[in-house]
Amino acid sequence: MKRSIFFLLLLSGLMQKALAGTEGVYGTATLSGVVTDSKSHAPLRGATVLIPDLKLAVATDSLGRFNFKSLPAGSFLVEVKFEGYKSITRTITLNADSKMNFSLEETATEISEVVVTGSSKATQIRRNPVPIVSVNKDYLTTNLNTNAIDAIAKIPGVRAVTTGPNVAKPVIRGLGFNRILTLYDGVRQEGQQWGDEHGIEVDQYAVDKVEIIKGPASLSYGSDALAGVVNLIPVQSAAEGKMIGDITAEYQTNNKYFGGSAMLGSSLNGIEWMARISHKQATNYQNKYDGRVYGTAFNETDASASIGIHRKWGYSHLNLVLYDDLQEIPDGSRDSASRRFTKQITEADIFRPIVTDAELNSYSITRLHQHVQHYRAFWNNNFVLGDGRLDVNFGYQKSVRREFSHPELYTIPGLYLQLSSYTYDTKYHFAEKNNWNISAGINGMYQHNVSINGTEFIIPSYKLFEIGSFVIAKKSIDKLDISGGLRFDVRSFNNDELYTIADPVTGFDKPAYGADRLGADKAFSTYHKTFSGFTGSLGATYNFSDAFSMKANISRGFRAPNISEISANGVHPGTNIYQ
Repeated sequence: MKRSIFFLLLLSGLMQKALAGTEGVYGTATLSGVVTDSKSHAPLRGATVLIPDLKLAVATDSLGRFNFKSLPAGSFLVEVKFEGYKSITRTITLNADSKMNFSLEETATEISEVVVTGSSKATQIRRNPVPIVSVNKDYLTTNLNTNAIDAIAKIPGVRAVTTGPNVAKPVIRGLGFNRILTLYDGVRQEGQQWGDEHGIEVDQYAVDKVEIIKGPASLSYGSDALAGVVNLIPVQSAAEGKMIGDITAEYQTNNKYFGGSAMLGSSLNGIEWMARISHKQATNYQNKYDGRVYGTAFNETDASASIGIHRKWGYSHLNLVLYDDLQEIPDGSRDSASRRFTKQITEADIFRPIVTDAELNSYSITRLHQHVQHYRAFWNNNFVLGDGRLDVNFGYQKSVRREFSHPELYTIPGLYLQLSSYTYDTKYHFAEKNNWNISAGINGMYQHNVSINGTEFIIPSYKLFEIGSFVIAKKSIDKLDISGGLRFDVRSFNNDELYTIADPVTGFDKPAYGADRLGADKAFSTYHKTFSGFTGSLGATYNFSDAFSMKANISRGFRAPNISEISANGVHPGTNIYQ
């Protein structure tokens, strides 16, 4: 806690210095224009004009006009979107009186051209040498599923490892777990990624867009992005002067799933806010071989809120997210004669009664289940500093995982993991010069995991510190785009030793301290180790036309091990597998 307070004070001091140096720099540019239909030339009312790097959006009026005021000078990507029309993007150099008109073409499907993942700034997909794909809300709705990861599993090169209908982890070109980094709105998602039955703790209804890097992305995000990145991007703020809302409800017949979500947001005079609440639950799913599969029901509740401010000095956004999931644990056991599912009712597991039809069709969560809670707060800031821009982002996450595997003493968790993660990301974008875009920064995290409050101890309590410094450069020469960069990462582990002894009351293992260590079993030894490595990337894209481009990219990645790989030693209650 002392470290956190010190870090926040230091961060506040840096921001005050940054703001002190921005007077008279921000707010020197404007951008205005008209959005029309390309065939009829009629003005399009309600079209959205966005500047992704500044997180700014305005809507056109009845004459198709839009107007941005108090913008920083410099080169920015501008995207224009309107339902039923093809989105277009333009790179515009903003000055005191910038003007740009846009003509949109009608289309049956809308494809986003702009990505923000893995780049120093917002970039068109076709001008990015890294293999990347972007899918919007329409795709996610069409490929409806019970979680956000299963919804993208049909994308070429992307798959999902599933354990039941509400637990899924992404796999990119055969690699997953700690080799893929999952982001939520650009902030790394930190839970217990090493377990195959540990899903991604994200509200699927809050996701508006997904960007996927299919290849090494360690340059921007560190060692865990060796195989790629999945960036789950929530619904963006309302355009200035507008209010937005959304109510979603759905029902799926297979597992009698029903879910719903409600969102409301507004933006006025540079102050924006948004709030969402979601809930979903289901009974056991069914297939043609087994009927209903016992132990696959779930009950999930999510809530989120955000508030932001846009001023001449830049913007600052605060986001709060709550995830709470009750998920049953299937074991697949069946009666040898009838082949019907059975359930465990004693620790000895000598007799297993057959699961009744009422239990198979019930929404009630059984005694053997996992309870996963994830709390997230992240603070995104962008300031004009000199002729460039400074991003300062700080996040806190608390992941609480309890797996209840004792049918008689069912209130005692078998596995109890509490992971606190503090993430930081500071990046400076230098002013564009001679078509060179250069960014440099530092990012990483500090983690503290406590795993001594259950009866099964698969990983030790530990502290982790990670820091990485990087520089990324991009050069545009007509139809050719060249980009590359270098990065150096350091990750340090400090693991606690642990002795266990049988609890005389319950008979389960518990931590042993002091004199109790006599006769106790040693589960983990102290461990101190630092890993470091370099990452490099160089790529190029040549755009023959808007529809055809050629890309080449070579990268060297680095991945430090995770806690499971260096220390796992025990039976996982959720899988009954020794790790």
